[in-house]
Amino acid sequence: MAATPGATDRTTAAGTGPAGGATSGTATSGTATSGTATSGTATSGTGAGTPGRDRGGRGRLGRGTPGRGTGRAAERRAALGGLAGRAVRRVLPGPWGAWALLREGIGLLVVSGLAALIVAVAHRGPLEPVLYVAAVALLFAMRRGLPVPVMLVTAAGAGAIDSFAPLLVCAAWSAGYRVTRALPTLGVMAASFTLITATAVLHGDDVVPAKGIAGFALGGFLLFAALPALAGRYHAQRRALLVALRERNDQLERERVMIAHQARLRERHRIAQDMHDSLGHQLALISVHSGALEVDRSLTDPQRAAVGVLRQAAVAAMRELRVVVGVLHEESAPPGAGRAGGSGGGLDGIGRLAESSRAAGAAVELSRSGDARPLPAATEHAAYRIVQEALTNAHKHAPGAPLTVALRYEPDALVVEVANGPAPEPPPGQVVSGGQGLTGLRERARLVGGMVHAGPSGEGGWRLAAVLPYDHDGAAAPAEGTAGRPGALPGDPAAGAGPGLGTGRPAGPGRTGLRNPAVGCAAGAGAVVLAVAGLLVWGGLAFVQALDDATVSKSTYESIAVGSAEADVRAKLPAGSRALTQGYQGTGPTPPAGASCSWFISDEPGADGFDDEYVARFCFKDGVLIDKQHYRAKV
Repeated sequence: MAATPGATDRTTAAGTGPAGGATSGTATSGTATSGTATSGTATSGTGAGTPGRDRGGRGRLGRGTPGRGTGRAAERRAALGGLAGRAVRRVLPGPWGAWALLREGIGLLVVSGLAALIVAVAHRGPLEPVLYVAAVALLFAMRRGLPVPVMLVTAAGAGAIDSFAPLLVCAAWSAGYRVTRALPTLGVMAASFTLITATAVLHGDDVVPAKGIAGFALGGFLLFAALPALAGRYHAQRRALLVALRERNDQLERERVMIAHQARLRERHRIAQDMHDSLGHQLALISVHSGALEVDRSLTDPQRAAVGVLRQAAVAAMRELRVVVGVLHEESAPPGAGRAGGSGGGLDGIGRLAESSRAAGAAVELSRSGDARPLPAATEHAAYRIVQEALTNAHKHAPGAPLTVALRYEPDALVVEVANGPAPEPPPGQVVSGGQGLTGLRERARLVGGMVHAGPSGEGGWRLAAVLPYDHDGAAAPAEGTAGRPGALPGDPAAGAGPGLGTGRPAGPGRTGLRNPAVGCAAGAGAVVLAVAGLLVWGGLAFVQALDDATVSKSTYESIAVGSAEADVRAKLPAGSRALTQGYQGTGPTPPAGASCSWFISDEPGADGFDDEYVARFCFKDGVLIDKQHYRAKV
């Protein structure tokens, strides 16, 4: 119902109804109201309606309050705004920097200006230039976001509208640049050629035969569409190649830094091991012998004091050597990892290795199975180093491949297994390898009585497994190597065992050479140039033939007499070419009424300029030559 401002919405019951039942009443106000209220709430037993809230969301005084309808309208407006924004971003993709805006603005001005110039030269009406230029500008702005539709629309228009020729070049460039796959690009170009030819033939007149129109359409398509599309595709592939080369260079630089760092770590570890094995052993002997001499009763007190000083010096040297070796070991370990048997170099450090790999972006799954038991420090350290080396090789040879690290407590040995699936793509080029990774792992496992096996898995990845016994008597077990050269890293070309840890397939040479964008685009451009050259030769020959068909000699003209039969006259005349003689129609003396005339170019010299020729005209009526004229005409 409708209520005026300030009026109280009242509802009178038409009868006594149940509680909560809706009754109908009439709204009254101090002035005048119209309409019938249908939403009052009746009070049980009284029959008088009490003010209530109607179904339309109005308040007690009949005023509209913000409700669910307003919120839904706002949601619809927001949804429409989001769709409009996505549509604009789809049609006009970014980024829109200063250089992009300047480039697009200059291109829009140039293409629109050329279209306006072509329309002006064609002497069109006052409205057509505006429509053509607006269409060209709109399609030019949309070509980056919608390259295929714009190319097809432009091709359909270019066959009939000359002002679309500059736009066709830009649309073909965008289609070649933004349609990345070869087959869709060929499909777009084939459809564009079909549209250009069809519209050109349909829009043409009967002066030029359909074969000639198709030839001109093919030449225009090759020059204004095929060549720009090839140039755009070459530019896109060259840009993608440069991006890939930069990424490869960055990866090689990271690998170089990593390999240099690993070489330093190995050298520090070797130095620490040599110092521990050689100097530590000698200092221990000095300390033991000096301690024995210190308690020898045959020595005098000054001698025992000197021997004590020697023993203390040996003990201090051993303590300092232990500190130096510890520092070298700590520097050789990854961040957060300690020495063998410590908090970082044992089985507890494997979890931190997995976390470090996950932090670097790798998908690492760590699993433990079986009943855990205490292991010797050397065994724990060997397991830690095996996992560390395997993860390092996987990151180097198979970046991005998923990794699984498994620790299985078997009844008599700890099995350490590191495996990775196939890499998303082979590493670029040949991976530089030191060739000492597996040798070191086999040696570590052998020293604790275990063995190491590495080789390609059945799923296209790589698997490295080590068996480390719980107890061993110090005898070194023979290590099981890969099928390639002992000591070679997985993925090293000298290993001969397969693609290496994580590659999943060999990165054979020559893969990129078959897809060299310069070779493909150069071949395509060469084919287009040859086709254009062939069309030019064909067009030249066709023009010479048409000129010969349109030319009549002066002797032939003089040998034909008025009153001769049309069949006899046409037997002496050439076939004619309306494409070359159309401009002469309407020139010269007025043709006889009701006559059918044919124009030819005379071979008589003496005309001035390219558009000034001697013309021969023959007019026929009722199968008889009734008039012939030889005159000088200007096209």
